[in-house]
Amino acid sequence: MGVLTASGKNTVLDSGLPANLYAALHSGAPGADGSGNELAGGTPAYARKAVAMAVASAGARAISAGVTFDVPAAGVVAYASLWTAETGGVCLATDDVTSESFTGQGTYNLTAFTISLAD
Repeated sequence: MGVLTASGKNTVLDSGLPANLYAALHSGAPGADGSGNELAGGTPAYARKAVAMAVASAGARAISAGVTFDVPAAGVVAYASLWTAETGGVCLATDDVTSESFTGQGTYNLTAFTISLAD
């Protein structure tokens, strides 16, 4: 079986992801399809956020700038995911993040999310 080089991985990551991606936050493990435990509610209401992706390098591609989410009171942020749509859509990737708990309405800054292709 062939293995992609770093350049091959970069090409796949740069050409294989949709132009528009949206980040989501989860209170627990998102599950196999990414739909589990996504946050909801709050005032202002939680919503997925559009993210821009940097050009792939060394077989990985990361968001190019952080995004700030509104988090409902009593919310917990433990995971993040990348989606093809602002609502609905298909989950393309998930990852655990620095966990944070909120007693009241708050904000969470997602400062990093990287997708990589393993050998």
